[in-house]
Formats: sequence, structure tokens, C-alpha cells
Amino acid sequence: MTSNRARLAWLRAAWRAGLLAPMPPRTLAAVARAMRAYGPIGAATTVGAARFGDRTAVVDDHGPVTYRELDTAAKALATAWHRRGIGPGSRVAVLCRNHRGLLLAMSAAAKLGAGIVLLNTDFAAPQLRGTVEEEGITALVHDEEFAPLLQGIEVPQGTYTAWSDDGGSDLDGLSAGRALTPPAPPRASTLVILSSGTSGRPKGAARSSAPSEPLALPGGILTRIPFRRKEAVFVAPPLFHGWGLTSATLALALGSTLVLHRRFDAERTVADLAGHRCTALIAVPTMLGRVLEAPNLGVHDLSALRVIATGGGPLTPHLTREVMAAFGKVLYNFYGSTEASCITIATPEDLVAAPGCAGTPPPGTAVTILDGDGRPVPPGTVGQVHVSSPTRFDGYTSGAAVTGPLLPVGDLGHLDAGGRLHIDGRADDMIVSGGENVHPAEIEELLAAHPDIAECAVVGVPDPEFGRRLRAYVVASGPLDAERVKAHVAANLARYKVPREVVFLDELPRTPTGKVIKRALDR
Repeated sequence: MTSNRARLAWLRAAWRAGLLAPMPPRTLAAVARAMRAYGPIGAATTVGAARFGDRTAVVDDHGPVTYRELDTAAKALATAWHRRGIGPGSRVAVLCRNHRGLLLAMSAAAKLGAGIVLLNTDFAAPQLRGTVEEEGITALVHDEEFAPLLQGIEVPQGTYTAWSDDGGSDLDGLSAGRALTPPAPPRASTLVILSSGTSGRPKGAARSSAPSEPLALPGGILTRIPFRRKEAVFVAPPLFHGWGLTSATLALALGSTLVLHRRFDAERTVADLAGHRCTALIAVPTMLGRVLEAPNLGVHDLSALRVIATGGGPLTPHLTREVMAAFGKVLYNFYGSTEASCITIATPEDLVAAPGCAGTPPPGTAVTILDGDGRPVPPGTVGQVHVSSPTRFDGYTSGAAVTGPLLPVGDLGHLDAGGRLHIDGRADDMIVSGGENVHPAEIEELLAAHPDIAECAVVGVPDPEFGRRLRAYVVASGPLDAERVKAHVAANLARYKVPREVVFLDELPRTPTGKVIKRALDR
């Protein structure tokens, strides 16, 4: 049950950021009509056009587009799709990198009341085919580069290219046609985001595009991160992922200019941060590490940058200190999940006091650490992270039930004396070796701080004597051998935490959001 105190905190934060800035009566009426008819996703472009008009909404690899142009294109696409039978009951899948086409497809589908399923651009053909079948996809929007993956996949309402390098995609043609205002659909669209699938097959997490507490997510974020109206925001994580999509939609709701590229490049990111005078960079930790190594980092003026918000993966204490040393106290750490959305946010003050921590929950959200028997544990004790949140999802599209007021998110963590959450790894990552419980994250954190190690991962592999033994996968950045790696761990941690094996790799297998795919290491 959400308290009025939490709602008031969201409202104040939204007002302070300019999300709820005063509007002329005519504009206010247009916004209210769009929100009532289409919900936040379908109304996003219409609201943006009413509030921000000819201000630049998106800059992508094809150049800039204004809020008014984006809304006209979304209405034209919805008009064309309506004539082709897409509407309530349809399921529109989107297989796109970061560009305006993904936003157009989402907006048009939501205006028609169709369900939206965001697909992972790293899917192999069998994974893609299985997801299309399981999710009941009726139309599919994709970038031209993914066409070979669609061989043998049939969807009744057609496939549509959203991006081609020459600018001649299907969506370009359809969104240039006649733009009519779609009638309000009988029910709000649903949005499905797939879990990352780092430890198994991705699951579809569904949520309504018309949530019961519409201010909970944006207001909760704004209580911790000082995004402001009409600025420029660079969003680097993929928009098909919850962290990228949440930050991008919040930026557009604030009338900001959203800077996107289909592929991440650290040098170009630094140049764009300076060129567009971006006040915020949205990234994942691996991207931040690459930005710090960019040769042009010290060349450009980044004085406008006052927010670096990271999420989608673990932020180590070592990287925290490096980012703060380079940019100052502007770093924020967003911790969430596909199912729960925003769980905690660490402010710069939190990260100075406890580098790498996940911070504290926003108003209306509560975090509880439970032991294996479901009992709360005291501060400092590692247990399973559970969350009570007004932003939790509606359920899995597979029908798997998630019941009860506390939602398990699959992570191990602990609360410190200041109430800040620390993530100690995945619950299914814990290794029992010779009767001792080992959390790989502790060893990985130690190794990542070594000057000759660029990145690493620790897993458990079968062992006839100990049940499981530790194996470290290391990407070296300097002269290093297995014995030096083991000696470094032995000098800092308990004997049973020393890896029995060290395997050197050129790179670790990762998801598009930078999470290490540990199951791929065991093959």
C-alpha cells in the first residue's frame, strides 16, 4: 500500500525537475486527452509535441528530429498500421538498436492498443524464433542488419524495417504518409521487457502502459537523481533494456534532447557529450570504464556534465573511485530489475561513504534481506534481496506466478549501518566449495582492482573432492600469470577463496548491457 507521504515526495521531485511544469490551459487539455486515450507510452510523442513543439527531441545517426516531427511520424505510422489490421490483440515485437525508429514503433503500437515486446539485439536465430512463438508476435519491426535472422519466421501482420543505413526503411516510408489521430483503444497497451537471461532463458516481464501509480517510477528516480527539464541527455545502454528505456523515456518527458547512437563508441560519446553540452550521461559500468580510457577524454570540455548515472550491472568500488576522480561527485548508481524496476539509487554522497554500494530505496519502495528460511537478517549479514515496490511488474508472460508483497529479485546482498544496500552477487552464483560458501563477487572485486587485470569473472566448476572448485577467467592488461593471480587472492582473502584455476581470455562474454554471461564461460 503506497503512502501519501511517498506520493507527495514523488510530486515534489517531479515539480522540481520540471516534469509537472505549469502549462497553458490549451496545452494542459491536449496532454490530458492524450494520456487518457493512450497511456504514457502511446501519449509520449503527443504530449511532447504539445509541450515542447519544435525543440529537438532526438539526435541519432540520421540527425535531429523535433518533438512535433516525432509525433507526426508516430501518428502516420499508427494510421498505416491500423489499415493493415494492427490494433488491440496484436503483438508488435521490436528488434532495434538505439534510434528514433524504436521510439516510433513503440508509440504507434501503443496508440493502437497493441502489445509491445522489446527483443534483445544479441539474440541468435533460434532464440529469436522461440521468443516470437512464445510471445505470440503478430508484427515485427527490425533493423535491416537483422533480416538474416528472420529467415523462416512468419508473422501474420508483417515485418517492417526500422533502420537502414541509407534512410530508406519501411518505417521511414510509412511515417511519411497521412497522419490521423487514432481513436482511443479499448484498453491500454502492455509492454514486455525480456530478462537479461545471463543465467538461463530470458523471461518476458509484462507491465501495463497505464500503471496505477504513474508518478512512482519517474518521481522516485527524481528524488535521487537531479535530472532537469530541457537539457541534453546521452543514453548509451540499449533501449530494449529496462535501464536504457527508463532513462530515455524520462528524458523525453522532461523535454530534453535525447542523444542516441546505434552502437557505443567511447571516443564518439566523449565528443557528443561536449558537442551537445550534455548535462547527463546514462551508461552501464563497462561503458564508463571505456570512457575513462578514451584518448580524447582530456581534450573536450565536459563542464556541462553534472549527472553520470550508471545501472544495468555491478559498479565496483574501484570504478566508482576512478569515475569520481575524473569527473567529480556526479556519479549515481541505479539498481533495479526487469521485474521490480527501480529498487535503490546511490547518490554521490552514498558512493563516497560506501564506494560501489547500491544506495537506498526511493520513497514508496522498501528493501528487505531474508535468509534461506525467509526471516529478516541483521545489518551486515548477507541474504537474499527482496523488494516491495509500486513499480513492480504485472507478471511473466509465460504465466509463471509471482505472489506475495515481497518480490525476490535473485540477488544476494546486505544492508550497512547507514541503510545502504550492497549487492554481493547472484543467489544462483554462490559456490559451495569444500563446505565453505563463497561469493564470487568478493573475489572479482579484488581482482578487478589489480593494475594488470582489465576484467575478470569467477565461477564454480565440478570437482570430485570439493564438490565445486573456483575457476577465475581473467582479461589481462599487463604482464600476469596464473600464480601471480592466485598469490594476489591468497594475500587478501581466505585460503578457500583462492581460485584453483586461472584461465586467460581476450574478452569476457557479455550481454549488450555489459553483464557477464557466466554460463557461456563453462562451455
